[in-house]
Amino acid sequence: MTKERSEKEMEEIRKIELEAHLPGHPEPIRIRTGDIARLSDGAVIVQQGETQVLVTAVMDEKPMEDIDFTPLAVEYREQTAAFGRIPGGFSKREGKPLDREVLVARLVDRPIRPLFPKDYYYDTIITALLLSADDKYDPDILAITGASAALHLSRIPWEGPIAGVRVCKIEEKFVVNPTYEERKKADLDIVIAGTEDAIVMVEGGGKEVPEEVLNEALYFGHRALQPLIKLQEELRQIVGQPKLDYEKIDLPQEWKEKIKEFAGEKIYQALFIRDKRERKETLDRILEDTLQALQVPEELLFRAKVYYKELESEIMRKHLFDTGVRIDGRKPDEIRPITIEVHPFPRPHGSAIFRRGQTQAAVSVTLGSPEEAQLEESIYEGEWYRRFMLHYFMPPFSTGEAKPWGPPRRREIGHGYLAQRALEPLIPDEETFPYTIRVVSNILESNGSTSMATVCGASLALFDAGVPIKGGKHVAGIAMGLVMREDGKYIILTDILGDEDHLGDMDFKVAGTRDGITSVQMDIKVKGITKEIMREALERARKARNYLLGLMYKAIPKPREKLSPYAPRLEIVEIPEDKGTLIIGPGGKTVREIQEKTGATVWVLEGGKVSITAPNEESLEKVKKMIKEITKDVEVGDIYVGKVTRVEPYGAFVEILPGKVGLLHVSKIPGYIRDARDIYKVGDIIKVKVAELDELGRPKFTTRGVHAGEQKIENLYITEWGGEYLKQMKEGKTFEQLREKERRKAQERREKDELSSDEIT
Repeated sequence: MTKERSEKEMEEIRKIELEAHLPGHPEPIRIRTGDIARLSDGAVIVQQGETQVLVTAVMDEKPMEDIDFTPLAVEYREQTAAFGRIPGGFSKREGKPLDREVLVARLVDRPIRPLFPKDYYYDTIITALLLSADDKYDPDILAITGASAALHLSRIPWEGPIAGVRVCKIEEKFVVNPTYEERKKADLDIVIAGTEDAIVMVEGGGKEVPEEVLNEALYFGHRALQPLIKLQEELRQIVGQPKLDYEKIDLPQEWKEKIKEFAGEKIYQALFIRDKRERKETLDRILEDTLQALQVPEELLFRAKVYYKELESEIMRKHLFDTGVRIDGRKPDEIRPITIEVHPFPRPHGSAIFRRGQTQAAVSVTLGSPEEAQLEESIYEGEWYRRFMLHYFMPPFSTGEAKPWGPPRRREIGHGYLAQRALEPLIPDEETFPYTIRVVSNILESNGSTSMATVCGASLALFDAGVPIKGGKHVAGIAMGLVMREDGKYIILTDILGDEDHLGDMDFKVAGTRDGITSVQMDIKVKGITKEIMREALERARKARNYLLGLMYKAIPKPREKLSPYAPRLEIVEIPEDKGTLIIGPGGKTVREIQEKTGATVWVLEGGKVSITAPNEESLEKVKKMIKEITKDVEVGDIYVGKVTRVEPYGAFVEILPGKVGLLHVSKIPGYIRDARDIYKVGDIIKVKVAELDELGRPKFTTRGVHAGEQKIENLYITEWGGEYLKQMKEGKTFEQLREKERRKAQERREKDELSSDEIT
């Protein structure tokens, strides 16, 4: 069957739009098809409120050869036009997918992939494009339902439909597809995808939610999505296309029997080699020996290799059910040996190495200023700053591969976000700990559950960095697996290996504290799991998590009380709101001077706050002192050491603090002075007393009585310019001697033409 249609047929296709109401929800979900993207195999627009997502499905005409996986790709795009904005930055065209788009694409991919036939090798592309975005509803769940509808209505072989909903627990009640505003109040926020009979995917997090609450939320969501399943079935009855009777590519049965007879026992023996690398090398060698001994024809070589992998899974699963022992010798609920090393790297602000069997994560923490937060843009909130980031990297050497290390892939972005979500509820708020926090996890060895090793390593490293985690609680994560038989019997596996992930039926990751779950992700390869299996898996995960937490508390029981000596010192000080401009100074002059003299970074924030990020305690205290001087109200009678910035016949202008300048009139200088230029030059350091303040609060100075040698230096406010004079005066030198010394120096520089014209005048 070809997908090409004549123009006449295209004209006859009519617009079809149906809607479904979710339980207790005021806004229906509408699915429209028939008149959009008609050259695709399937195309729908899914809408809730004023949020609309176009989803298309297209398959290639010929199957791909020499592959053993479903060649499915999912793309999701959010163009700013959908929410009425022009892209920021230099380029006004959208570029590579943002992390948000990658994460939504993965959210769509995971529930639909297991429902493709095992022997389906046609290249298939799902594209979701956000057309309109309101300030209420997130398009991610609409894209899941849209992908299902596009596939279900098309000729593409697929065992759907499914639907996606978001479930939040808000004020002790479960709410389906809440608005953005409602989600801010939620203790639990998860996305659920399911068929008519079972849940197929879970993704989300919570604020230390008990296992029983999560389990109830899952099945509340499964019930809530049923109207969307029925809606898709109604649409298929109206406009659905016959499914393609595609060419099936498989190894003939007689060759399967030959391979099983020759290699079955050898595979059985090799599967129970505990070392991952040695096990893989042995299995690869058995495969080569089998192909050579049986002289498999060249045209069947690839399919023979595919069947060999299936045989590995079959043998592993049979042994597990027969003996209750896994391929590395563990029992189903047994965790691999754990080793923890805290602060293995001296220069990062916090670090840890977490190893679970042959999975190893090296995690470091970097603390920075608020200005180093990640600028992000979202549909509802616009531009905002992320002050806690977790970046996950998995270099090829971690799996023993001789490949170059490229940019982060979708899997790395997804794993990093999963771990970030697990820790985020425990990160202190900005008022308590104003630092920007970046966690970097480098996977050094990979043999299952690297994202959960990252959670454990990150929690240890945050404690090591002295981050005041809420409640002083560690967060740990564990990956659960599942092996099911056709007769319904199953075995749940705790802490799965990489091979168990590939050969099993479920990957269920759960992270949290002793008090509850903070992050969860489930991917399955079968059509769904029951509520009873889910309850048992959650309980097993809780026990395993508590075991890990016990080891982590033993390694480092609470966050360190002091930050690393290499960490910047950050403090936010409060000043009168109207004094912020004094710290900035004309054209930013004052703040630049502060930064040059202290090595610190200073930002004047809204609401009378100043952010200081200094390289050490000494620098921090120096900045705080300077800010105090600048913002201090000048009072009559105060005595300052200041710098002459300008001289006119009628008097000298003296800067006593950065940006704080007043006039010393000739009438306020002892004796009869006709011209202030006769005694003062630009750059002179003099001691002045505040005689009065004018109507604008600017000081007017006098030198009467302040040149006397008996004047106590402790009564002076010493600025940055006056610090050296304070030191020398304490050594016994009079102010007049110091002033005369400066004049001689100026004269010598003048004679050598080293003074600028500004300084001379």
